[in-house]
Amino acid sequence: MSNNVSLRFEGDRAYVALDRPDKHNGLTIDMLRELARVARTIGGRKDIRAVILSGNGPSFSSGLDVAKAMSNPLDVVRSFVPLPWTGTNDFQEACWAWRRLPQPVIAVVHGRCYGGGLQIALAADFRFVTPDSEFSVMEAKHGLIPDMTGAATLSRLIGIDQALLLTMTADPVDAAYAERIGLVTEVSADPLAAAEKLADRIATRSPHAVASAKKLFDRSWQSSVRRTLAIERATQLPLIIRQALGKGSE
Repeated sequence: MSNNVSLRFEGDRAYVALDRPDKHNGLTIDMLRELARVARTIGGRKDIRAVILSGNGPSFSSGLDVAKAMSNPLDVVRSFVPLPWTGTNDFQEACWAWRRLPQPVIAVVHGRCYGGGLQIALAADFRFVTPDSEFSVMEAKHGLIPDMTGAATLSRLIGIDQALLLTMTADPVDAAYAERIGLVTEVSADPLAAAEKLADRIATRSPHAVASAKKLFDRSWQSSVRRTLAIERATQLPLIIRQALGKGSE
């Protein structure tokens, strides 16, 4: 179990934080598994009306800690295999577990929000971000594609040209640009306060209606998520093999 994901309950809120601040919340395999476990814990709480997801330290998350992950290649391989009852692997479940929750999930973002960290934020229902936050679909820098549900979430938020531009270049973009293209919900000097205010508003509505609205849009918005995630895996696997063979730059 990871000690780098914190969870606390306060009233009708669940507060989840990535907690590896000295590494800009670089994600480890254990953190990904813990994120999914924490989401399941919250899902079992009928008294929780909203989830606020953030990162401790200077950044929301700088993405996957590749060096740490590759120190145990066998664990990476195990994590890549999808579970038949969810249709997700450990990388994907760390993100999509938040979409499965009946409660709205609000990401509060500051600093770097790169790679896997961005895909976690995109899996939230809303994203409130600081003006100085930065976003990057950075997998192309490693010869890879976003494979932590990024294809499913990007396709629901922005146009295909913008999704391709972000993915093919891996260039970081600022908060103003991210808001303009629909990648984030709102830029705020105090994103936590903005997230709390939205959670207060939603809490005045029927929890069943809120959960049903989330389920309705999730199931009906464009194509099947299961198929999209299967395509992600099928597209990523040859790239991982090329990297392992030292042919990633060819």
